[in-house]
Amino acid sequence: MEAHPRETAPTFLAELERELADLEARDLRRCLTEVEEVLPGGRVRVGGRVLLNLSANDYLGLAQDPRLAAAAAEAASRWGTGAGASRLVAGHLRLHREVEEKLAAFKGTEAAVIFSTGYMANVGAITALVGPGDTVFCDRLNHASIYDGIRLSGARLARFPHRDLNALEKLLKEAPPRGRRLIITDSVFSVDGDLAPLRELVDLKERHGAVLMVDEAHATGVLGPGGAGLAEALGLTAQVEVHVGTFSKALGALGGYVAGDRRLIEYLHNKARAFIYSTALPPPVLGAIDCALDVVREEPERRRRLLAEAALFRRELQAVGLNTLGSETQIVPVLAGSNRAALDFAQALRDAGLLAVALRPPTVPAGQARVRFSLSAAHSAEDLAQARGAIIRVARELGLIQA
Repeated sequence: MEAHPRETAPTFLAELERELADLEARDLRRCLTEVEEVLPGGRVRVGGRVLLNLSANDYLGLAQDPRLAAAAAEAASRWGTGAGASRLVAGHLRLHREVEEKLAAFKGTEAAVIFSTGYMANVGAITALVGPGDTVFCDRLNHASIYDGIRLSGARLARFPHRDLNALEKLLKEAPPRGRRLIITDSVFSVDGDLAPLRELVDLKERHGAVLMVDEAHATGVLGPGGAGLAEALGLTAQVEVHVGTFSKALGALGGYVAGDRRLIEYLHNKARAFIYSTALPPPVLGAIDCALDVVREEPERRRRLLAEAALFRRELQAVGLNTLGSETQIVPVLAGSNRAALDFAQALRDAGLLAVALRPPTVPAGQARVRFSLSAAHSAEDLAQARGAIIRVARELGLIQA
């Protein structure tokens, strides 16, 4: 008997459609928002309307800086638009070495290596440094790329509640005595805007024979006297073995990095598959990074004003009873509760001229959906004052402020 071909594709696509419908029913379906134009002052045009953009990670306002654009164009003119190969083949340009040396000096470490993205820096570093038989101790609110790296590595995951040092120490005591022990934490947590207890983490890792890896994605360019991050701000650079970060946020470009001891960096050259098997970062991006590192060093007033405005932003929202969770930085969330409440809050803010994103599970725990405001040095004090007024008015209208 002749077999009938199975209609695999229609069944497969119908399954996807059902899963999307399920996400829609639970207010969890995501969709792309098209930005039609990026405007000065931290504004964007969306749907024909100009909105104050409180959703981006361009914390220092460098993504539109003409100096970075000129540096990118100059690098493209001199080196071309692409590196043409992976770093270990023929894609390692002199420009890569020069930018990595400048980055290491900026971070206060012996050496550094650049990855294509911050996501790949975490995945590449973790999968190179640990494997089966090792244990990774991970804060519950660490970035998804850290969890993906742990899963890919095959190491044992020991997850501790957010910033809970007692729980972490208990896990360290209970962990198998053999194998490498790696503690990983964000320095600035992206959903709450709070800080890692870095001094205490250094103490724990030293007492329990562990290695400490700190992801400074949201702190690079913002915290520390030189803008190198929280470890620099606390004088702990030498006590952290693995420094990770990104150029795609405050530095206005693209790419991720790992910085530390020269032996660590040479090891990653040989073991980090995300580095080995990726085409090298293109010259225009390197040109922009090179310029951004200079701007961060030479213009500390950008981060000072950003953090001062963020403190004022938090104080005024807290004063009317809004819950900004543990925010201590330029990331200021407002707790809404249900997914529907967060979506309604974000939509009402957009109607009021503000672009702010609703964070829902799995990004945040169920029942703790929120709208996150990301401030930038590109925003004027007047715009931020008007934004605070709009947020408070809309929150009252939606019943998020009871008094």
